[in-house]
Amino acid sequence: MLHNGEVTVTEAKRMLRGYWWILPLAVVLCGASGFGVATVMPKRYTSQTTLLIDDSTLPNDYVKADNDLNRRLASMQSQIMSRASLQPIIDKLGLYAGERQRLRVEDLVQRLAAAITVKPLESTPGTQNQSLPGFNLSVNFNDPRIAQQICNEITSMLMQHNAREREQHAAQATSFLSEQLKSAKHKLDEQDANLAQFKRRYLGSLPEEQQANLNLLTGMNAQLEANVQALARAHQDKAFNESLLSQQQASLAMSRLGQNTENDESQLTGLQEQLMALRARYTPEHPDVVKLEAQLEELKKRIASASKAGRKGVGENVVAGPEPAQVQQLRAKLRQDELNIADLTKRQAQIQDQIRSLQARLEASPVVEQQLKEISRNYQTAFDFYNDLLRKRNQSAMASDLQHQEESAEFRILDPPSLPNKPSFPKRTHFAAGGAAAGLVLGFGIMYLIAAFDKSMHTASDVEMCLRLPVLAMVPKLAMSTSQDKNLRIISARIPD
Repeated sequence: MLHNGEVTVTEAKRMLRGYWWILPLAVVLCGASGFGVATVMPKRYTSQTTLLIDDSTLPNDYVKADNDLNRRLASMQSQIMSRASLQPIIDKLGLYAGERQRLRVEDLVQRLAAAITVKPLESTPGTQNQSLPGFNLSVNFNDPRIAQQICNEITSMLMQHNAREREQHAAQATSFLSEQLKSAKHKLDEQDANLAQFKRRYLGSLPEEQQANLNLLTGMNAQLEANVQALARAHQDKAFNESLLSQQQASLAMSRLGQNTENDESQLTGLQEQLMALRARYTPEHPDVVKLEAQLEELKKRIASASKAGRKGVGENVVAGPEPAQVQQLRAKLRQDELNIADLTKRQAQIQDQIRSLQARLEASPVVEQQLKEISRNYQTAFDFYNDLLRKRNQSAMASDLQHQEESAEFRILDPPSLPNKPSFPKRTHFAAGGAAAGLVLGFGIMYLIAAFDKSMHTASDVEMCLRLPVLAMVPKLAMSTSQDKNLRIISARIPD
């Protein structure tokens, strides 16, 4: 008898001793029912295949591995499970022939999609390569051969879609990189032109020419010093030759001036004697006297000017005549000295201009170097970017070519689609085990119901609960041995009623 629906340990033991046969009976009946249901239910067969993803045998520098295979697999699965991919399979294999009249094409496609399962394979634990090694493809259908055919079709579609997607991806990448390469080449040409223009503009002031400019400046300073010394010597030679020429001219003038003076003095004496004779014969107003007096005054003036010129040493203005060879040689030397001085002066000006130019280049070198570094850095950046794009474009073109030659990463069938010889659903053993478990639960439920509806009293608490009277005394159960219990039963059997 249960108290408030609770099953005590004592009550459970009593029910098990009295109704233990219910449990095995329920387990056997329910297990047999499950086995029978599994036998009667429609069978489902599963065809499976395993596809592995083979990496390219070429180095990664030529063909980059696809590190996002999970994304690719999800994309391929969504496209293969679409109506455009599954409806041709339904029409080709004639699936769901008896249900086409009452179901829409979308419903048939959904039923077929539900029967297809794509499950990625897990990489081996402890390995360094954690990329997707492959995936399992399974098709569940009520006919084993049709399930195998559907699995074949899906496998072919997966492989074709993979090859087509990789080719399209490689072609798109190559086209994109080609466009980027053209733009990069245009920028590189601009930077190259800027660099060449800058070098032409600051030719001679570039950093690599600084040492050469220093060497040139040292040489020019030495040339300037030598030219200054040569010019000083030329001036000294000219001054010396001028002094020699002045001495020669003075000597020549003095000699010639002495001869002219003697002639004039003798002529003056003669004119004075003639004037005295004329004055003795004529009056002072006589024309001959006046004329002679005029000649005499003129001669005196000439003698005075000649003596003055002789004292100043300007003989060439006093007398005229051919110069000696020695004077002519001195004049030639003077002309040569003047030409040499003019040439050295011109050369000195040129050297000074070159020195100023070299100094200006050296002073501008730091600024030019800074600007050149900036332009060179921009050029190097454009050059590296261009080379990187060129390398990627070449690799992408090579990868696109290898797609046609099947040299890149591809799907490989490890196990071809299987032809199942046993149904994958229902499993008889699973149904039998489930039925046995359900029978065990049912047996315990029946025993609980029996205990719930049993109103018999077996304990003092049952009496108090049912009669609502207190228990005054209880007769304990005597424990006897087996032999005593047997004798007691024999005696009780012999006693007549």
